Amino acid sequence: MSARIVTLPNLLTVLRMMLIPVFVSLLFYKMYAWALFVFIIAGTTDGLDGLFARRFDQRSSLGTILDPIADKLLLVTSFVVLSMPNIYPQPLPRHLPIPFWTTALVISRDVFILVGAAAIHLVTGFRRFRPSWPGKLNTTIQILSIIYILSAAHLTTLTGYLPGVYSLVGASAFFSGIHYIFFASRLLAEERREFDV
Repeated sequence: MSARIVTLPNLLTVLRMMLIPVFVSLLFYKMYAWALFVFIIAGTTDGLDGLFARRFDQRSSLGTILDPIADKLLLVTSFVVLSMPNIYPQPLPRHLPIPFWTTALVISRDVFILVGAAAIHLVTGFRRFRPSWPGKLNTTIQILSIIYILSAAHLTTLTGYLPGVYSLVGASAFFSGIHYIFFASRLLAEERREFDV
């Protein structure tokens, strides 16, 4: 893994973080089409940074730290802001804003994993955490859900499916959070076996 800081994947990750305040500002000004456009760009960089890191062998220690931070900042900020009634057109479209329980599940999952990983590191010294496939799927579901919610705020004919979207986000957050307990335990067991050998 490279120690380089300035790589294309890292630049894309930084761009994703820089787009967050732009996205939020556009929402508060009720410029939903532009907010959707900016979010799609930010969400696309999430896939591209990993792709370029693998394709051009530009994995870096900084990237492994920045990438998940950028993901969480983008998605948690999006869910929190889209849970506020005042950013939507009035009268409120049907099934908007995002229900509190959906945003609470999204945040709780991330806090749960962060606290769990920190506890494991403090007790065992283990630090080789990496994303699980349900975690990657959860991120994809959340990105697509935000895109749909923004589209529904702009085109209210789409709001009828929002309860299903919220249920999918909640189920994905819950399942991927529980799965990560077992995934992290397996990673820890594998490292101990390598150490014993």
